[in-house]
Amino acid sequence: MFAACAVITSSEASWIGPFTGLSPRVFGKSVTAVRRETGADVHRGRPWGLPLEDPILLVAAYWRTNLTMRQLAPLRGVSKSAADRIINHLGPLLALRPRKRFAKDTVLIVNGTLVPTRDRTIAEQSKNYRYSTAHQVVIDADTRLVVVVGRPLPGNRHDSRGWEESGAKDAVGTTTAIADGGCQGTGMVIPHRRTKDEDLPAWKEEHNRSHKQVRARVEHTFARMKSWKILRDCRLKGDGVHHAMLGIARLHNLNLAA
Repeated sequence: MFAACAVITSSEASWIGPFTGLSPRVFGKSVTAVRRETGADVHRGRPWGLPLEDPILLVAAYWRTNLTMRQLAPLRGVSKSAADRIINHLGPLLALRPRKRFAKDTVLIVNGTLVPTRDRTIAEQSKNYRYSTAHQVVIDADTRLVVVVGRPLPGNRHDSRGWEESGAKDAVGTTTAIADGGCQGTGMVIPHRRTKDEDLPAWKEEHNRSHKQVRARVEHTFARMKSWKILRDCRLKGDGVHHAMLGIARLHNLNLAA
């Protein structure tokens, strides 16, 4: 058992797994990526007095555990306000960069997911009877990596509207994308629908079974992403839920690629 006075630190690899769900190797990749992309901008303004690894560990631990600032700050040995500043500053730097180019034969899978969110200025009551934000997530059907996460919309927004309004459609462009039957009229490949008093022919039934099996990959992605507890009850305000979704998508990709 760890001593009561201990604080979590990236210098002890044993802390990384329990608080982030990442291996030390994957965690190290996330630190390297932030350092490479941001350079000197990471330490712009008043310095934290911490190596970059420790603030990133704090952010990842917050997303993974969804502890309050009162609970999280003592684990890192900083004040609540300092922990809040680190999360607000580093969260956007960990964000997934949407893929801008796709090979001609790329097939994408699109689906929406709800994130219960307490900031009611950006949330609405949804089918889960909670105030939520709706997020359009796009994955590569082959690699299963997340390639695009749309801007959050109120949770009562239908996926067919969210596809356009979230910016996901513009990010994907003309690349082939498949979705469920609720996305009629979006231009995406959806299952065949039965007409009144007429059954589908066998080839269409088989196509629908294959379509469903492939589409299930995005549901598996949601299950992995929502092991990060902040996506089950997000207390962040404003763009915080979007930054968390993008950051977790990126960490998910690093973990999957490893």
